[in-house]
Amino acid sequence: MAIEPAGSNAPRAIILAAGRGSRMQRLTDERPKCLVELRGTALLDLQVRALRAEGIRQIGIVTGYKRELLTDRGLTEFHNPRWAETNMVSSLACAESWLLEGTCIVSYGDIFYDSSAVRLLLNCQAPLAVTYDGNWLASWRERFEDPLVDAETFRLKPDGSLREIGNKPGSIEEIEGQYMGLLRFTPAAWQEVDRVRGGLTPRERDSMHMTGTLQKIIEAGRMPVHAVRYDRPWGEVDSPSDLSRYEARPGS
Repeated sequence: MAIEPAGSNAPRAIILAAGRGSRMQRLTDERPKCLVELRGTALLDLQVRALRAEGIRQIGIVTGYKRELLTDRGLTEFHNPRWAETNMVSSLACAESWLLEGTCIVSYGDIFYDSSAVRLLLNCQAPLAVTYDGNWLASWRERFEDPLVDAETFRLKPDGSLREIGNKPGSIEEIEGQYMGLLRFTPAAWQEVDRVRGGLTPRERDSMHMTGTLQKIIEAGRMPVHAVRYDRPWGEVDSPSDLSRYEARPGS
C-alpha cells in the first residue's frame, strides 16, 4: 500500500508491527505477531477497533516481517526494510512524516487495551506521554516466577512525569508502574527523539529500545515524559503462555 499524506490536523495513530516476535514460536511462522489472535480476533484488529472508537480515522502501520499480509486493511503503510536488524524506534522513524505533521498515538503491535486508554492520551496536554499500569505486580507474578526477571524500572516524580524508565530494577520499589507500549507524540516530542538519536552511533540507533530512548530524553532534561495511569484491562502478548493466560482471563 502506498504511503499517503495525512492531510489533517486530527490526531492520527501509528501501529508498530514490523517484528516477527520470535518468542511466539510457531504462532508467527506464517504471520506477523500483530495477526496472532486473542479469542478469535487479531491483536491488530483489537487495536484498530480501540483507536477508531475514539474517533481516530487515519491509522498507519509500520510493517516488516510478512508485510504482504498487512495490506488491504485500510491502513497507511510505512515499511521498515531493515526490520530484522533494527529495533522499535527505528521502525517508528519510518513514519516520521506523520510524526512531524501532528499529534500521533503510537501503539506497539503486540498489545491490547480498552479504547479508554486512547482517550486518556488524546485528552493529555503533554507533548510526550505514556500510559502505564499501576497495578502491574499481580499480572507480572502470573507471567513470571520472579517479577523482576522481565521488569524494568518505572519511577515517577510528584508532578506525574517520569523520573526513570527502562533500567534493570534491583527491587520492586523501583517499579511504580508497568509501561504498556502506548504513547502520545507531538511534533515537538518527535523532534526531541530525533535530537537524542542524532547523538548516537548508527549501531546504537539501530539497537535502541523505546524505553531506553525515553530514559535518554529524561536525562537530557529538555522535555518531561508524562505518565498517564490506566486501570482497565490490557495485556502484552509476548509468548504462547501469555496468550493462553489472557484467553482464560475474564474481561481480557
